[in-house]
Amino acid sequence: MRFRGTRLRKSRVLAAACALAVAGVAVAATQAVAQATTTAKDHGPKPTIVLVHGAWADASSWNPVISRLQHDGYTVAAPPNPLRGVDYDAQTLKNYLATIQGPVVLVGHSYGGMVITNAAAGNPNVKALVYDDAYIPAKGETVFQINAAKPGSCVTADPSTFLNLVQYPGSPQGDYDAYLKIAPNGAYQGFADCFANGVPSAQARLLAAGQRPFAVSAGSEPSGTPAWQTIPSWAVVGTADHVIPPAEQSAMATRAGAHITKVNAGHLSLVTRPGVVTDVILDAARAAVRS
Repeated sequence: MRFRGTRLRKSRVLAAACALAVAGVAVAATQAVAQATTTAKDHGPKPTIVLVHGAWADASSWNPVISRLQHDGYTVAAPPNPLRGVDYDAQTLKNYLATIQGPVVLVGHSYGGMVITNAAAGNPNVKALVYDDAYIPAKGETVFQINAAKPGSCVTADPSTFLNLVQYPGSPQGDYDAYLKIAPNGAYQGFADCFANGVPSAQARLLAAGQRPFAVSAGSEPSGTPAWQTIPSWAVVGTADHVIPPAEQSAMATRAGAHITKVNAGHLSLVTRPGVVTDVILDAARAAVRS
């Protein structure tokens, strides 16, 4: 009887221990769920990152950045930029942004900066703007005006020296599709040294062969009310940029109150220094979640 009583007491102790263990697991699980819920509530979902390319390029120029962002778990989109004109291109992007639910980080390279500045205005979902070697225009400013604001741009000389002009169907009088010439011509250093300095020569030749044209009229179309007046912004400034002078990039970024990162790169830092560009986008994305 004494043996059976001892076994009974042991069984009760084991049962109690198991019950406590199960209760502990349940409490821990409840706390984990509560913590996850709080984290989601406090920080919100990851924003969608939308990348906008510039003139003489296409969305593939973002590929090194896209792969890094996707690796970090972000949803990324790089819709085509028509390169027809500031208002037309901005409206095209606005329509695309309207299909995205939740917060957005909007990123523009080069002329893409003109587009995002206009497309984001009035859109409450756009939580951050990132400018990569880009135009950050004030109201009324144009691409041509910004290029000439400070010395050093390789695309301010006589257009015939650096552009091949091709008439496109239905083009207004005097408007053309503009392609950058590949070979040097007088003061123009050629595609590789003007637009793609720092890019390996074989890759620069591919970029030159696949460039998308920019409507000449887009360069003289004034920008509208800038979204950076109400949306936080970040800027990557390539200190060896030959298209948009670094001094002008810095001046525009400072005027916009942007968080500025300088990188030793030419105009295509998204190709040559994608890690730096990605880090800046991630900074903006983290700030967007906290906002």
